[in-house]
Amino acid sequence: MPEKTFLRHARRALNEVSCAATDVGPIGRGDEGLVRIGVLSSLASGFLPQMLRVYSDRYAGVHIDFVEGTPSDHIAAVRLHKLDVAFVTGEPSPSDCDAAQFWTERVFVVLPSDHALAERERISWDDLRDQVFIVGEGISGPEIQDFLIKKLSDLDACPVIERYCVGRDNLMQIVSFGRGVTLTSEATVAARFPGVVYRRLEGEALPFCAVWSPNNDNPALRRLLSLARSMARDTHRLSPTASANARLPCSAQAAPTRNSVALSQTRDLSP
Repeated sequence: MPEKTFLRHARRALNEVSCAATDVGPIGRGDEGLVRIGVLSSLASGFLPQMLRVYSDRYAGVHIDFVEGTPSDHIAAVRLHKLDVAFVTGEPSPSDCDAAQFWTERVFVVLPSDHALAERERISWDDLRDQVFIVGEGISGPEIQDFLIKKLSDLDACPVIERYCVGRDNLMQIVSFGRGVTLTSEATVAARFPGVVYRRLEGEALPFCAVWSPNNDNPALRRLLSLARSMARDTHRLSPTASANARLPCSAQAAPTRNSVALSQTRDLSP
């Protein structure tokens, strides 16, 4: 009798181990599980949404959790393993994380459709030296402001920058009212707004990097990084355009110096 009880318990234990192995197998291969991704740029178009679309098709069993935030917030979350990977602008090099650049995006000026510069196909920084710029209080607002200060101070210009406590959609509407101009990245120009036009800013491109922890052994993350590397290589072969020299600084790395801040006039129009 004790032997039968022992065998019954042993068979139950073996069945549980077998079921656990069956459940863990797809996760260990990266076919199932969860990957948490920090994003800054728009998912409207470009390399990132294309890559994520392919990833979703191949690994439909993996749940993807998206989090919007600034580069500094994302890198802090990667360190704490609250995010598996973050896609950020600039060229961050945190000592305890791995990073790789996968793509670049051109920079565009957003103008009212009746603006004098709207007739041009491309715009230079010198064309913008006397413009009023508007930025939002959202994720990309501080980075755009730092970028404007750096580039225009190099021309000995004193940019007027007005901050509005609004998101991107409402910021586009404010541009259409003629209150100022702003900058955006290539991925966002797929979204159209009445009363505004996008014009290429000559010689400017933003590098986009993935940042992840080398101690993160999530198989779903490894699959995603492998796919990103493969697609980046294919994209480079098809369009081997060199990145522009000037790049948007990552706020996780650098902030504007006191001198550069002093060269700008910033108006906070939030309530």
